[in-house]
Amino acid sequence: MLRVLLIILIFFSSPVLASGIIISVKGQASGEITIDLFEDTAPQHVKQIIKLVDDGSYNGIAFHRVIEGFMAQTGDVQYGNISGDLKRAGMGGSELPDLKAEFSDINYDRGIVGMARSQDPNSANSQFFIMFSEGSFLNGQYTVIGKVVKGLDVLDMIKKGDGQSGSISGDPDFMENVSSFK
Repeated sequence: MLRVLLIILIFFSSPVLASGIIISVKGQASGEITIDLFEDTAPQHVKQIIKLVDDGSYNGIAFHRVIEGFMAQTGDVQYGNISGDLKRAGMGGSELPDLKAEFSDINYDRGIVGMARSQDPNSANSQFFIMFSEGSFLNGQYTVIGKVVKGLDVLDMIKKGDGQSGSISGDPDFMENVSSFK
């Protein structure tokens, strides 16, 4: 009886396997960033991100907006492919529908991943950003979808943009390949 109870306790206290993504970064930075996705916090956003990853939509997509000490933004599957003209990078999304906000009480700290959007809180689609450092002014304003668990050193090496806009001069770093795991 005690043995059965112990086995049940161990089983239910074990961490649940989370889903996530691995981003292979190329350019000035080179390496992998592993992100655990918060399925319980933002289930619709995570579902859409995983679909785009599994469809290969993020492969070859630029980090089009990178602001030193703030964040690196990517995920424009419409205009952000490095094989095309990047003049409109950051203005597009995917063919999937925009998502209703799934705000949470998770703070925007270093390594947190959030969904980019327009002024409309319900306009997130495919673009996301990864925090270089704390950004409490974003708390409760943008959907948090995950956290970097490996590769913060790679994140820190991503080519930085110019000025407050963070636009990239020359060739941007990019997501060469993105894969999902369960």
